[in-house]
Amino acid sequence: MKYFLSFVLLLFITGVFAQNVMSPELLWTLGRVNGSFVYNNGNSICYNVTTYDLQSGKRSNFISSMGIDGKSVKSITQGVPADNATLLADGQVLYTVEGKLKSTGTNVPGGLESAEGPIFSSKSGNSLWSQSVKIDKTAADLYPEYKSSTARIYDDLIYRHWTEWEDGEYNHIFVGIKQADGSYKATDIMAKEPFDAPTKPYGGSEEYTFNAAGTTVAYVSIKKSGKEYAQSTNSDIYFYDIASGKTTNFTLGMMGYDKSPSFAPNGTHFAWTSMPRDGYEADKNSLWVADLRSGKKVNITQNWDGTVEQLVWTDKSDKIYFVAPMNGLTSLFEAKISYAKDGTPSAIIRQITNDEHDYSAIVGVAADGNIIAQRTDFNHAVEIYSVNPTNGNAVQLTHVNDGIYSTIGLSKVERRITKATDGKDLLSWVVYPPNFDPAKKYPTLLYCQGGPQSALTQFYSFRWNLQLMAANGYIVVAPNRRGMPGFGQDWNEAISGDWGGQPIRDYLSAIDDMAKEPYVDNSRLGAVGASYGGYSVYMLAGKHEKRFKTFIAHCGLFDMQSWYGATEELWFANFDLKGSYWQKPQPKAYTDFNPMNFVDKWDTPILIFEGEKDFRVPYTQGLEAYQAAELKGLKSRLVIYPDEGHWVSKPHNSLVWHHEFFRWLKETL
Repeated sequence: MKYFLSFVLLLFITGVFAQNVMSPELLWTLGRVNGSFVYNNGNSICYNVTTYDLQSGKRSNFISSMGIDGKSVKSITQGVPADNATLLADGQVLYTVEGKLKSTGTNVPGGLESAEGPIFSSKSGNSLWSQSVKIDKTAADLYPEYKSSTARIYDDLIYRHWTEWEDGEYNHIFVGIKQADGSYKATDIMAKEPFDAPTKPYGGSEEYTFNAAGTTVAYVSIKKSGKEYAQSTNSDIYFYDIASGKTTNFTLGMMGYDKSPSFAPNGTHFAWTSMPRDGYEADKNSLWVADLRSGKKVNITQNWDGTVEQLVWTDKSDKIYFVAPMNGLTSLFEAKISYAKDGTPSAIIRQITNDEHDYSAIVGVAADGNIIAQRTDFNHAVEIYSVNPTNGNAVQLTHVNDGIYSTIGLSKVERRITKATDGKDLLSWVVYPPNFDPAKKYPTLLYCQGGPQSALTQFYSFRWNLQLMAANGYIVVAPNRRGMPGFGQDWNEAISGDWGGQPIRDYLSAIDDMAKEPYVDNSRLGAVGASYGGYSVYMLAGKHEKRFKTFIAHCGLFDMQSWYGATEELWFANFDLKGSYWQKPQPKAYTDFNPMNFVDKWDTPILIFEGEKDFRVPYTQGLEAYQAAELKGLKSRLVIYPDEGHWVSKPHNSLVWHHEFFRWLKETL
């Protein structure tokens, strides 16, 4: 019973699958592990495991706890599927079962029925959550007599975002003051403001927090609207004093993304991440620490050429642990904080982990001082590890998928350094098929990463899964081309304004170098990718000079002019494309780097995936590309999902995606 979830999954798998490599069905049967928090004075870990039933597509989530040594595993919810594990002020765990609140204690607090992502102050007992609030009028409000109308009426940008149309509702932050009967009296601290906190569409409870005393709230919001909002990344961190009801803009004058608010346990300091430039969503993300008494703010990573992601304070407020991409991996780092006599902070930055794994998230800090973190690599989905911050040694705590992986062949993964066309070193990850035999020849896929400024590290995706591609007999080459974080800010920013330039040359350099190997079948090369990766595929289709035998593009940008006219986050387009298509002279994005302009050179089969709810890269981009391929007489295929956005997330849709992906490769490669 030690690892009951792993045991149950293994019994199911061995009864259903008789195979020795990864398959789409096996991939979707893996338990998806996610750490929630460390609690019980740092001696216990709350985590959840999500599974999917392949027949029905139904999702089930199981919440468990274990000791920081990985032992004493037990179900928090008595084996019943549940969601939204939250630590209550008294140390008990709150969760939901079929939408109803339940607790491991004797009482379930009232007043939280509409709360999203509640957190609780152990000091004051107060609660903090987000909740949807209707503010703007819609067609139904303007014309109540025409109840069956489905009209949407807009007077300004931004009218839709990623997968959702604006509907007049906003995320607001609520403070709940604990009452004598244990319920919470709610106050909307944003009153009637037409702004979102947390930020839409993907902000969550990481964007709001209490101070140590539970008397002050910090939250993230972009308090802009319309065209200004569509073209700005200037989020700020606001402080709300519960006693006075006063709100102040703590990061006023800091013009880029300000996020990840975190009060130090000492009560006198505050940390957050900040980007310097408005409109540049992939700018260097620096770690800032402020002395709340003097108000002095210090960029403690100013002289460190990296970009910070998640951060966590230690109990003594003398260290901050954070994750950051570095040299093709997502690693753990330490900022050792020193305070001057006046409270001004400074820091020494040190990398903790150097092993060939991704430490994708910090769950918390244990009582023994170890970092509880999520770890993955190309061969393994997320499991939870305990990491010694002194030497980086990691011990696996959860073993949810060990039994499954022990029954299949895993891939060999190598780093490969290629000289790019400008003489710089280009790192590629190379993933080989299980039981790779260098005496044989293998078809090879060039994997083109999206973003465009997303790190290409040892990730484990349930769609773009390099292990699964290799298990189907393909060598996969994944280059860290220009534009990816982890190699310094200059490398990261080099892609902006140059989408079809050096990054595409990097891709060609990587595949040309790999093609020199005797085990690579040069007559069977393919290129695949999504988003910017899909754009890359479209560009390569017009530039590859017979290198590739097949292409697969998912939600790629095909015509930069029509894309600019229909996308929503215009700050991204304005910075990375260097402006609108009506500018004079036109930016190269609309001329030299526009895939549509090279369709006359298309001569290779292409498969195109699209989601109709994708507002980031509207699905019509794929329709344009597919129509061009068809009219040119090329073998082509369109797979389109009316209920998916930029990602394919539904189980059965994803399984069709995988099978179409490999069916296409079998037909064309």
